[in-house]
Amino acid sequence: MGCQNNGWDCTQQQRFAAAASYLAKQPGYLSIVVRDRKTGAVWKGGDTSRLVWAGSTPKLAVALVLLERHRAHEITLTAADRKNIADMLAFSSNTAADALWAKYGREALTTRMKSTYGMTNLTFVNGFPRTWGFIKYTAQDLANLSSYVLDKLNPDDRAYVVGAMKSVSDNQRWGVWAAGAANQPGNKNGWSIEKDDGTDHPILATTGFAGPDQRYVVAAMYHVPHNGTMDRGTQAESDLIALVLGQPVPAKVSYPPPDD
Repeated sequence: MGCQNNGWDCTQQQRFAAAASYLAKQPGYLSIVVRDRKTGAVWKGGDTSRLVWAGSTPKLAVALVLLERHRAHEITLTAADRKNIADMLAFSSNTAADALWAKYGREALTTRMKSTYGMTNLTFVNGFPRTWGFIKYTAQDLANLSSYVLDKLNPDDRAYVVGAMKSVSDNQRWGVWAAGAANQPGNKNGWSIEKDDGTDHPILATTGFAGPDQRYVVAAMYHVPHNGTMDRGTQAESDLIALVLGQPVPAKVSYPPPDD
């Protein structure tokens, strides 16, 4: 085709151009990775190698570690454990994440995240507790995590995780959710107020999929400037994804509470 480029068709290239123009106008550090699982084509916007606070997105990785360890007969997940996994994915429960983190290895859980899920830049933030809530990584790491879910996770576990990501609670219906109902999106989001260089600022992270048979992996991270707001950052990240996937903006999304 005349305007085929890097595996993307003409329509998608136009969407990327609109997204790139929008991205260039946003304050702070906003980045995105999109991968077409059918063709292998990848598009990136912003600095996708920049370390950004991960918020609650490590909860998805924790869930994968535990599901895979259970399937390998290394641990036995109880009914309470499974409820905690469900609560992490549905509404990003901190209580559930804390319980699973403490019970199943604490920071040792990140070994598999880095070695197997492609989250090679994952690092704990200096000066903070070494727990799931004080981690930084990149948008590419987040894309790798969702790619693992869709491409390598055991089919039964994948069906469970995909189903959970497609039925998240209202506080996670933004970010990749802006792909729109017709694209059947699923996501795991993270949001919080964090500190860099002594200054508090919002951060937002989203990872998941959209399209028929989860065709597109999408991940984005946003270090909002200190004078920005959580709501504005949520809308900006969501609108970027809406543009990439050909949806109208401003995207219709729900806003998370000020801190998760």
